[in-house]
Amino acid sequence: MSDLGLELGHEKKHRPRRGLGCLAVLLALAVLLGIGYVAYSYGMTAIKDRLAGPEDYSGGGTGQVLVEVQDGDAASDIAATLKDKGVVKSVQAFTDAARKDSRSVGIQVGFYEMRKQMSASAALAVLVDPAHRMRSVVTVPEGFTVDQIVATLAKKTDFSRKQYDKVLARPGSIGLPSYAHGNAEGYLFPATYELPPNATPRSILTMMVDRWSQAAEDADLTGAAERLGYTPAQLMTVASLVEAESNRDADRGKVARVIYNRLEGDATNHLLQIDAAVNYAFDRDLGVALTTEDLQVDSPYNTYKNPGLPPTPIEAPGDAAIAAAAHPTPGPWVYYVTVNLRTSETKFTESYDTFLKYKAEFKEYCRTQSDAC
Repeated sequence: MSDLGLELGHEKKHRPRRGLGCLAVLLALAVLLGIGYVAYSYGMTAIKDRLAGPEDYSGGGTGQVLVEVQDGDAASDIAATLKDKGVVKSVQAFTDAARKDSRSVGIQVGFYEMRKQMSASAALAVLVDPAHRMRSVVTVPEGFTVDQIVATLAKKTDFSRKQYDKVLARPGSIGLPSYAHGNAEGYLFPATYELPPNATPRSILTMMVDRWSQAAEDADLTGAAERLGYTPAQLMTVASLVEAESNRDADRGKVARVIYNRLEGDATNHLLQIDAAVNYAFDRDLGVALTTEDLQVDSPYNTYKNPGLPPTPIEAPGDAAIAAAAHPTPGPWVYYVTVNLRTSETKFTESYDTFLKYKAEFKEYCRTQSDAC
């Protein structure tokens, strides 16, 4: 075969390969064009979205939804809650609105009744107005018994006395300390409570016990009991007696000391002789004056007949009374007499003769200045 034939044959073999190369180039070009188009479209959409702003509803919305702002929530946290509840359309819309309104830093913790599909600005307007915060406030004074506390809660909430009593009949779910032995007396802390809209009798009573736990921790109740040689339960009983016997901060520590001195000394045969405890035995107002017949009642709460502490607290002590029981004022006193009911002036002594003088002073006050004795 001639050299020409060999060259021609060689050229025929390579022509198809050149065709495939062109096709590959065309396909690559098409892919690049497609990617470019997608990128262009996406970029234009993003630009349009940015120019148009975040997604947002218009108007004041419809329906009702309960929203809670929790302690420590930032604007972004509140925005996330609102979006999850269907109130606003996007987190960004609300955070943008909050950023533009200085009042947003003052949004209060609590519950708000809002609407679904509200504009971010409308949602913010609700939250920055404290009048829209749902509030249900109940105040339980110091010195109330469980019976009085339940009566107050039944009056101030939408739940009946029977519903509270049902929870107290199974007290394991409200967080009482083990040494309370299921008796809530003294452990439903007296305070002002703001109740959430979803509160229940159990959650309300639990809230009160939790607040007692805080007071006990603040006073180092457990450590104080060990230091003083008593149990935490006994210190709570002392605290309830202090609450019943004194309403002046300057006197509470002294009253606590008198109780401990009587328990530990021989001057009064370990008899506390506290009227409020006897009244508790009768299930009546703890401030009622006792009769001679009352002093004979057969009850472990009769501190005129039974030495030592009553078996349980007799009422709910507040912070000051718990602190006094845990940290009594040093002193030798064994007696005290409130000589003026209007000012609550109380005098303390270790002398029985001086005690009798104070009693005479009180009787003279009752004769000349008061008919409330």
